[in-house]
Amino acid sequence: MSENTPVEDHYHYRVIARAIAEIDAAQAEAQAAGRPTRISLDALSARLGLSAPHFQRVFSAWVGVSPKRYTQYLSLGLARELLAQKLPLDRVAEAAGLSTASRLHDLILRWEAMTPGELAAGGTGLTIRWGRFPSPFGPVLGFGTARGLCGLAFTEEMGFDTAFADMIARWPGAELIEDPAPLADWVAAAFGGAAETRLSVIGAPFQIKVWEALLAIPSGEVCTYSDIAHRIGSPRAVRAVGTAVGRNPVAVLIPCHRVLRASGGLGGYHWGLPLKRALLAREAARREAEQGLCAASA
Repeated sequence: MSENTPVEDHYHYRVIARAIAEIDAAQAEAQAAGRPTRISLDALSARLGLSAPHFQRVFSAWVGVSPKRYTQYLSLGLARELLAQKLPLDRVAEAAGLSTASRLHDLILRWEAMTPGELAAGGTGLTIRWGRFPSPFGPVLGFGTARGLCGLAFTEEMGFDTAFADMIARWPGAELIEDPAPLADWVAAAFGGAAETRLSVIGAPFQIKVWEALLAIPSGEVCTYSDIAHRIGSPRAVRAVGTAVGRNPVAVLIPCHRVLRASGGLGGYHWGLPLKRALLAREAARREAEQGLCAASA
């Protein structure tokens, strides 16, 4: 992770969430007046109650690109632009696999497809440890078995209690123990730490197929629900794919935020659309920065 403290990380995400709201307001005002959206760095920082230099520092620390470029990525048109640039998912999978230079971590995957009886048992006999952790996008809840992470949830938008209840409802028969220490390195790696990340995700066979397909989408790329359906060999199961995407228990690591509607709309996001936009914008901006560095060194 970056050298920022957890308090600073949380503050930076709050600034970005406020920036999204201000950009949206500026876009709505411009559309109502029938003119293009123009919001300068000075104007945006003033709306946020920050000086332009401070705003510059926050964004540079959090994203690694200029505030001007990043705010362009926060625009409502980002999803449509990304979708227009996307690669066919089969080519993405071939290029990406499960571990590529475009990802910030390597995953050791342990998938557990549950039988109907095991699904009905709701995790009975399973011990799941959990804890609260900081992240660049606000506080998160981490859940894990001895094999790896089985859940990662953002709490900024929906609140701790709601997020916690949502997660534990997935394993109602499991024994839950608050014990963050064994999970700390795995959670840190989910957001770019150097430690190895392990996943031990529990789901029905169809869900597992969908989540595996999500892992093939590199950072800075997107695809549609239909793309995923074709990828798993069920082209007519778009609605079922959408349900499985929404049931993804591990935020960020299994990147359901990279799935968009065919129209280019963001679609839904379990942890809140502002967070989805922040995730996509950060990844797209960083991808552009990395490509610029590669081109400069070529």
